[in-house]
Amino acid sequence: MSEIENKTEHGSMDGATAGTAGDPKNDTGLGLGVIFFIVAFLICFLSGWLLFPKLLYSKHEQPFNFDHVLHVEEAGDCESCHYLRDDGTFSGIPKMESCLDCHTDEPMGDTMDEAIFTSEYVAKEREIPWYVYARQPDCVYFSHAAHIQAAGMDCQTCHGPIAETRTSRPYEENRLTGYSRDIWGKNIWGITKNPWDRMKMNDCAKCHEKETGHKGYCFQCHK
Repeated sequence: MSEIENKTEHGSMDGATAGTAGDPKNDTGLGLGVIFFIVAFLICFLSGWLLFPKLLYSKHEQPFNFDHVLHVEEAGDCESCHYLRDDGTFSGIPKMESCLDCHTDEPMGDTMDEAIFTSEYVAKEREIPWYVYARQPDCVYFSHAAHIQAAGMDCQTCHGPIAETRTSRPYEENRLTGYSRDIWGKNIWGITKNPWDRMKMNDCAKCHEKETGHKGYCFQCHK
């Protein structure tokens, strides 16, 4: 094969290659692939963002609605029902014994919630199986006395304006851990606006560092 023929053959092949590389059809396919990937990613991302919390948490209604506004007006303050015992321990959710200081088996109102309370619990001498929004893991020890008496904190700092509520919101339980969603917080990204939006260890540590200059030691809260 002559030198001229070699140059002609190689020139034809180079031209074909160049034509293929610059083919508009290939550029269009690549562009559509990128767009498809971005759209698919956004759909999966948004679906997970919206659906994951619904799948992770199950909702439970309280036995009946509890009107905090009415009880605060009648009792005067939170401590009338949620008090510190003589030994400094916290009473927590009131037992039926505390409720009977004011209530009898005769309804004190004409609401369905009052009827359920008196007929199903007072008359039958049953404790009310409340779902506790702020229940911490078993390994966590929290001293209300240290925060209420020693630090002078009020209930709203951690529990929010619950004294202003007239109904009981659903209890959301993590299907994996069994704990309340109030511990992790409503925002899936962990973003909080108020100190009562979440009850994780990091939130406690930030507050301790701000108020005392130290995050605290492990054994203070974990037993």
